[in-house]
Amino acid sequence: MPLLPPSGPARRLALMALAVCVLSVAAAVVAFVQGSFVGIVWILLAGISSNMAWFYLRRAKLERAGQSG
Repeated sequence: MPLLPPSGPARRLALMALAVCVLSVAAAVVAFVQGSFVGIVWILLAGISSNMAWFYLRRAKLERAGQSG
């Protein structure tokens, strides 16, 4: 079974949300290394985008299951 569902709008949104999550974690690390507390905002953004990625992956999986049966 593939990890990602077939391409579609939900999969693209999930991949974009995952990219935002990774970039915000990297920004948070850089901010904390520089001694800035703005990294807290980046951590919050990472949490939101992570939840969005899981939501869209689950949505795509349920759409695919609904189409097949």
